[in-house]
Amino acid sequence: MEWIDDGFVLGARKHGESAVIVTLLTREHGRHAGLVRGGAGARARGVWQPGNLLRVTWRARLAEHLGNFTAELLRSHAAGLLDERLPLLALSSATALVEAALPEREPHPALFEGLAGLLAALPHPGWAAAYVRWELALLTELGFGLDLGSCAATGAAEGLTYVSPRSGRAVSAAAGEAWRDRLLPLPGFLTQGPSQETTANTIADGLRLTGYFLARHALGPDARALPPARARLADALAEVAG
Repeated sequence: MEWIDDGFVLGARKHGESAVIVTLLTREHGRHAGLVRGGAGARARGVWQPGNLLRVTWRARLAEHLGNFTAELLRSHAAGLLDERLPLLALSSATALVEAALPEREPHPALFEGLAGLLAALPHPGWAAAYVRWELALLTELGFGLDLGSCAATGAAEGLTYVSPRSGRAVSAAAGEAWRDRLLPLPGFLTQGPSQETTANTIADGLRLTGYFLARHALGPDARALPPARARLADALAEVAG
């Protein structure tokens, strides 16, 4: 069995003295793991860093086996963010979420393209809003998309300021006022287009919103928590918001 595909490194863990087991998000084969012989060595270690884009060859005797990866490095995203703490945390969070939430060996080409777009956006202004939108897209790809187009109570498309934690639907300010303490805040940049201005507080609200539904739907049924990398990003951005 053999295939060649492009993939983003999601994670690598040491196996034995010199090998690593690497998990990738590939374009055509979804989340896929494989053994890399010598991958823990000093020369190879930089190839298998989370976020790196590789052209990989996977080989195994049978399709259900773990198999072996060999790879050519196409782009190192993390290397360009070494002096940018918050975008680097976002890269770690995104790769950890995909590794935790995505079923193994199930193709998700839209998610592959979405992760490519996010990683390309991280060195630029507006990366934090792009990250929150990416988490919304991840929820949709997993089958748990939120309905933010109109108010669940009135059908109005204007004045949407809350999201129901039960239904995942938007709620207008007027309809939700009596239950505001039970609703999640809906930042305007998620409903009013990319030109909408963001602040540290609205980004924190966006992460609180997506984090709630990721924890409840994507990971909760298997009694798993959000990855520590996601928690570190949320905490760091909450500090910025004050």
